[in-house]
Amino acid sequence: MRRLWILLSPLILVVFVAFIAVGGVIVQLLWNWLLPPLFGWPQVTFWQALGLLALCRILFGGWGGRGSRRSSLRRRVAERCEQMTPEQRDRVRQKLHDRFGLGPPGTESHDQ
Repeated sequence: MRRLWILLSPLILVVFVAFIAVGGVIVQLLWNWLLPPLFGWPQVTFWQALGLLALCRILFGGWGGRGSRRSSLRRRVAERCEQMTPEQRDRVRQKLHDRFGLGPPGTESHDQ
């Protein structure tokens, strides 16, 4: 098994570098095709396109993985909600309504 990894690791590295390079080329081509004619912005080089790709990844996340933080937060909230008694849920709903104006209590309209 170890021998297999030794043989596959260079191939995996080459595929990873090629994937990033193709992503940079795609970003460069799309940028240079759309933004200079539309907005008069300057064209970008390959390295600037890679920088934009990295910046977007940092700012917006993406490219899949084990699930987003938002979905794991929803799952934790749902688990806590399931463990609450109906009285506890009503108190939480009332607190959300009092603090943020959310939920059914009183059903006030916000268009006053």
